[in-house]
Amino acid sequence: MNVDELNEPAIQKPRKPIMRFAHSAAIFFRGFLDHPRMVASIVPSSKSTIDALLERVDWENCSLFVEYGPGVGTFTSHILDRLPADGKLLVIDTNSRFIDYLRQSIHDDRFHAVLGSATDVDKFIRATGHAKADYILSGLPFSALSVEQGQEIVDTSYSVLREGGAFLTYQFRDAARRLTAQRFGKVETGFALLNVPPCLLTWGWKLSQR
Repeated sequence: MNVDELNEPAIQKPRKPIMRFAHSAAIFFRGFLDHPRMVASIVPSSKSTIDALLERVDWENCSLFVEYGPGVGTFTSHILDRLPADGKLLVIDTNSRFIDYLRQSIHDDRFHAVLGSATDVDKFIRATGHAKADYILSGLPFSALSVEQGQEIVDTSYSVLREGGAFLTYQFRDAARRLTAQRFGKVETGFALLNVPPCLLTWGWKLSQR
């Protein structure tokens, strides 16, 4: 697999903002109906939640940002707005409807969308030409996963992060925080009270092994 295989962009006419919002909302709702257990909420995250979760990222030193479960790109566009010109954003989702939508709607050379599992993140990272990720953001609903599945995702994420990097989650329950705390050396938490519903934010930092 190579980077060219990660994206297959399609050419389409620009939509007006209201039309784009309505279209993305429809795709999001269809994706929820397809796999309700794998979509954390029927309502996309608020901008205040996005800003709060991303504010601790050292964007100047971010070469590769990875996002699990991007949906219709609620976080994706904000990540690209902050990402350096020479950085890359790799998004991974098991829902083909979401991946197709993102490939058709985002036209940015830094953006790479993959249909697949977060447990295979290592090979997807290598396909971008990187050895490690700087940050990983997960929108996966850990409370809907088995403990074994959640643990595998957290362990795999830890292994592919560089030292000093972080694993970020936003959840309505504390399953992701507990799993993150079991694996990462430093864990910070916060709350997005203006989100509907309010959610728990977690940053798991991979400390230096020296």
